[in-house]
Amino acid sequence: MFRGSLVALITPMREDGAVDEQAFERFVDWQIKEGTHGVVPVGTTGESPTLSHSEHKRITEIAIAVARGRVPVIAGTGSNSTAEAIDLTRHAKQAGADAALVVTPYYNKPTQEGLYLHFKAIADAADLPIIIYNIPPRSVVDMSVETMARLAAHPNIIGVKDATANLARPLHTTRACGKAFCQLSGEDHTALAFLAAGGVGCISVTANVAPRLLRTMHETWAEGDTKGAMAIQERLLPVHDALFAETSPGPVKYAASLLGHTAERCRLPLAPVSEPVKARVRAAMAEAGLLN
Repeated sequence: MFRGSLVALITPMREDGAVDEQAFERFVDWQIKEGTHGVVPVGTTGESPTLSHSEHKRITEIAIAVARGRVPVIAGTGSNSTAEAIDLTRHAKQAGADAALVVTPYYNKPTQEGLYLHFKAIADAADLPIIIYNIPPRSVVDMSVETMARLAAHPNIIGVKDATANLARPLHTTRACGKAFCQLSGEDHTALAFLAAGGVGCISVTANVAPRLLRTMHETWAEGDTKGAMAIQERLLPVHDALFAETSPGPVKYAASLLGHTAERCRLPLAPVSEPVKARVRAAMAEAGLLN
């Protein structure tokens, strides 16, 4: 079971736009040393839509090599092409990933039956635990609880990253899919509320710059110290807000650059972060004690 604070890793880029593999290696190692409970390369935050397939696979391989089994690696392998998602998921299995994170197909707008057939095809083709990534704001489609329950019957489909921010959803998902179905929040603002509704962790954007705090928040919650966990959530609220003031991962890459981990550059079509948002990110990080 995956649980706690898992980080949706950024992909560092050099100023010439190429992937900065050395910076990525250092960043993954820093995350693990800071206590993050798991790493998730090449998801949305890792700019997977603009990576070539060879870059995508290479980043997965680096994350696994650096982790060395210290924490689980959940590799992003989704695509709006079922064949591409199968290829990426098979590669993640061969590379040694612990699980795959597969997003609902974007742009195609499949029906619920199409969603079922897409995920079943991937799960049948690659013997690797699969976590469904349900994020309607980016993919335009919302997997229903009923469809998720059908997929949960497949032995390779073990959970969901739920980025709906619908706090009734995990209650219904538990009822339909069972308590063993791994429910991870994909939304930092509601991470604790999601835990209270039956979740077991969060795949977090903010963990890119606050891994130790978020690890502590989840561990404090697990120990039954609700007030202590809420104090950390309240402390990080301005950071959560700032990191989504423009399209992610622009603001979080800028925040990581302030900590010396990477250049702030994202690949087009994401524009450079505006100066007002940069100021907001700096102020929020300083308020939270993340910047000296």
